[in-house]
Amino acid sequence: MIKRKFKKLSTTLKYYHIVLILVLLISACSKKNYSSLPAYQFKSIDGLPNYSDLHYWAAHPYKWDPSDSIPTPFKKEQSIDTSVDVFFIHPTTLLSKTDTRWNATIDDTVLNASTDYSAILYQASAFNNGTRIFAPRYRQAHLNAFFSNNKLQAAIAFNKAYDDVRAAFLYYLKNYNNNRPIIIASHSQGTIHAGRLIKEFFDTKPLQKKLVCAYVIGMPTPENYFKNIKPCTDATATGCFVGWRTYKKNYIDTAYIGKETFKSIVCNPLSWSLDSNYVERKYNEGGILKNFNQLKPAVIDAQIHHNILWCNRPKFFGSILIKQKNYHVGDINLFYANIRHNVQVRISSYFKKTDL
Repeated sequence: MIKRKFKKLSTTLKYYHIVLILVLLISACSKKNYSSLPAYQFKSIDGLPNYSDLHYWAAHPYKWDPSDSIPTPFKKEQSIDTSVDVFFIHPTTLLSKTDTRWNATIDDTVLNASTDYSAILYQASAFNNGTRIFAPRYRQAHLNAFFSNNKLQAAIAFNKAYDDVRAAFLYYLKNYNNNRPIIIASHSQGTIHAGRLIKEFFDTKPLQKKLVCAYVIGMPTPENYFKNIKPCTDATATGCFVGWRTYKKNYIDTAYIGKETFKSIVCNPLSWSLDSNYVERKYNEGGILKNFNQLKPAVIDAQIHHNILWCNRPKFFGSILIKQKNYHVGDINLFYANIRHNVQVRISSYFKKTDL
């Protein structure tokens, strides 16, 4: 059963390897040795995460972490109302070709620091406008699990990763949620786990009423993936989901995307609509690139094309050197300000509807 289910998953997702193609978009730990910080010097007794211990959270409101960072241009408009929680599931950061592990170890100091100062800083922080962010460390599947011919072992690796995410969410619900509204946010491998989490805990369940929005980004979400949770149709819709996969205009990966036989839901993050209208880059409120404190307005445009989001080449110093046509690593960074502001719009809309 596991092998059969994973074969379909692998065919759809195989091309979503995370390569740092847009080198100016994400800086994984930069030149600083963050892994030497005391925050990363912890050891698991049994190799399992212990979510009662803050060390096992990449982001948590009871400690400072990179998700608390606010780019300078947004500090004056930062909301102080933290009435909504964000449960963020980070993408694959276990990338080394020489690493033979199927899954990350939960107390890997270098990997945890790299995750925090890449995905947590540059992605999770986009959702910190008036929210509390919870992002669990989990025994993520290695990048190679997407490509391995050993489908059964790869499925086991992804299931192990999801088991941790699930355990973290259960701990969060029991100890921290206190009936608060929730935003689910994720990217890449994180979106695989987010989809399963939403199905298990929200879709047709009482908790669905607490879902402000799910930002499930970087992986395809088939139109009928959820039974009762629909795609968001505009910027104010709640209880729904949005997602996209970013590619250079006129490019289709014929080996994988071209072979997709299902319709994937795609939202345009510049208009928050599901139509195929072209949206000019002037409506892009700004991307956050390597310099976290420098906003790049109008960095990229966007237009939905079948199952993906087409964009012209990003515009920033050095972008002329970008040859890659898969902008996957920039799915969140390139639309950072639009996402940040939309979080506030949907939260406001959620409470207006709840108060009726």
